[in-house]
Order: sequence, then structure tokens, then C-alpha cells
Amino acid sequence: MLLRLAYLGMTNAFAMLRLLPMSDRDKDVEILALRHQITVLERQLGGDRPRFRPSDRAFLAALLHRLPRDALRRLRLLVRPDTVLRWHRDLFARRHAAQSRPKRSGRPRTVHSIRVLALRLARENPTWGYRRVHGELLVLGIKVAASTVWEILKEA
Repeated sequence: MLLRLAYLGMTNAFAMLRLLPMSDRDKDVEILALRHQITVLERQLGGDRPRFRPSDRAFLAALLHRLPRDALRRLRLLVRPDTVLRWHRDLFARRHAAQSRPKRSGRPRTVHSIRVLALRLARENPTWGYRRVHGELLVLGIKVAASTVWEILKEA
């Protein structure tokens, strides 16, 4: 998707460069021709809705998000302006979700000092099992599950 989005961005940048030497009259004629083509395509689709790829949605959302809602309503789009705004919200929500996702999956590791203390208790008291070590940690005010103590001792 990212490659397709970059491709769309580059092709549209070149299209904008092509528009620079054109006069306003030529641009207006091209806009009218494009609007007519959209009308023809909508007529041919009938009741079917056009399907957009995720990269198309991202590009349209990024392109049109700065326009006010009333300006969006005046445009001849294949989708409703509210849909474009929803795409923009979804684009930012996905970006935020990806950035806030934890780097490691699963439960976080036990604090190193607790691991060292559990191993020290087990080393100094070889007859104790993991349940006794767990009980002593609770007496010291360290809340850790018995299964966690068992895992720590098993790893060591």
C-alpha cells in the first residue's frame, strides 16, 4: 500500500507540473471534461458503488482534508464528502494506533531487581520451593504471582 501511495503521489505531482503552463480557460475545460467523465462512469455503474483501494483512500483523504465541508459538497466526487472526512480520520487513527502499539507483544518482563531478589532467596535457602520464595516476597511487600516466581527459578 505504501508503495502504491508513493506512486500516486508522484504521478499527481507530475500532473500538477503539467498544469502550470496551462491557462485558466484550459484548466476549466479539463475540469468540465473530467466532471462529465465522472457522470458517465456513475451512470454506467448504476447502483454499484465504486471500489477504492486503501492507497486511493489515503491519497484522496490527504488531498481533500483541508477543504471546508461546503467546498467539498460543491465538488463532483465519486463518494460523499463525509466519507472522505471519515477516511481522513481513519488514516490518522491507524497512524496513531501504529505509533502507540507496544514494541514487544505479551506481558512485560518482571522487574530485574525482583528477579535478582527471588534468585538470591532461592540460592541462600536451597530447601525452599517456589511457593516459599513467593511467600517471603509477599512478606517483603513485593506483589508477584507464584507462577512468576516458578518461571524465574526455572529459567535460572
